[in-house]
Amino acid sequence: MSAPEPAFEAPWHAQLFALTVHLNESGLFDWPFWADRFGATLARHGLARELNGGEDYFNAWLETLETLLIDAGYARPGDLRALRDGWEAAYLSTPHGAPVHLNEPQSG
Repeated sequence: MSAPEPAFEAPWHAQLFALTVHLNESGLFDWPFWADRFGATLARHGLARELNGGEDYFNAWLETLETLLIDAGYARPGDLRALRDGWEAAYLSTPHGAPVHLNEPQSG
């Protein structure tokens, strides 16, 4: 008997999925609204190439969630970009196998 295939290719896929479900369950948006927005993003991404259902699927998922949060006024584009850049700098400067920690932004 073989082990079941993992449901997600990468941990961030599972985390993104869980965050989206949490935001839905918290009442931030309903699932049909999410599905319409995500479907439109997938259609737009699929116009250039066939999507493989893995990394490209979750990049579209992330784009949809970020856009939804910005459109609803829960986030600003610059804040999301700064947070993404901060995480990238943190993981690139963290030794392999060590936990990644995001530094708090410095106030001016």
